[in-house]
Amino acid sequence: MSKSFASAGDMEDKEISFTEIGEGLYAFTAEGDPNSGVIIGDESVMVIEAQATPRLARKVVECIRSVTDKPISHLVLTHYHAVRVLGASAYGAPEIIMSDAARAMVVERGQEDWDSEFGRFPRLFQGHEEIPSLTWPTTTFSDKMTVYLGKRRVDIMHLGRAHTAGDAVVWVPDAEVMFTGDIVEYHSACYCGDGHFADWGDTLSAIADYNPVAIAPGRGDALVGEEMVEAALTNTYDFVESTYRPAQRVAARGGTLKEVWDAVRAECDPKFADYAIYEHCLPFNVARAYDEARGIDTPRIWTAERDQQMWSDLQG
Repeated sequence: MSKSFASAGDMEDKEISFTEIGEGLYAFTAEGDPNSGVIIGDESVMVIEAQATPRLARKVVECIRSVTDKPISHLVLTHYHAVRVLGASAYGAPEIIMSDAARAMVVERGQEDWDSEFGRFPRLFQGHEEIPSLTWPTTTFSDKMTVYLGKRRVDIMHLGRAHTAGDAVVWVPDAEVMFTGDIVEYHSACYCGDGHFADWGDTLSAIADYNPVAIAPGRGDALVGEEMVEAALTNTYDFVESTYRPAQRVAARGGTLKEVWDAVRAECDPKFADYAIYEHCLPFNVARAYDEARGIDTPRIWTAERDQQMWSDLQG
């Protein structure tokens, strides 16, 4: 195992795609880097996910301006992670929306997450000097809220715990399209370091109940068509279960973190080793799965120091 995090040496720029997934709906993707979404209404634009820095966010704005000159009025952040939220200042002064639970996580662990992610994934934080501060929502909701972009209705919902405790999804009823954040991934590893494995499957089922004809996932290509949507939901479920089941087995017999690591690799490597950011996510996924399997419901806060200790323990 390498002595540095798997993404520390990943410094090559990724090719950006801007894909229309419904009328006036777009997925901004970049070869497994964090995705953003765009909803164009009658009067204004909603963006889903800010990106990690203003520099990266401006790439999203450039794509938006290639299709509309309407103002950006709303920014939805599906969860609190630094790579999703710290580019918010590049969008002007939109209404910034998060779930109540996501805001609470900014309070509790936002700075620690920023410090931790900065060390893990340096390429995504190029231009970090422009980040003014932690990103705070101007509006929060508990279970569901509705925004009208002129006549276009957008529902923002918390369907359950999965990638984090505060995950939101964005549903556009007139097009039957959903933006899922990192609850759903496509040919990219799920990051489960703040996850809730036992709940994740139920949340995926709640998404499936909407029968979306297209999904903008958290990472990976836009999912257009029911066949692609179903494949991504099934595959995401398999990834989460294939990580958690071995951890449960090892924890039940009092095994160690390193034994969980070996068991998860044996289960996941044959199916997912070629996925984007697989090696990057794996140690954090293993550590969280081990904790949850031992009854630790609330994910422990990741800090730069804890990252290094965990990495050292797994190399032992």
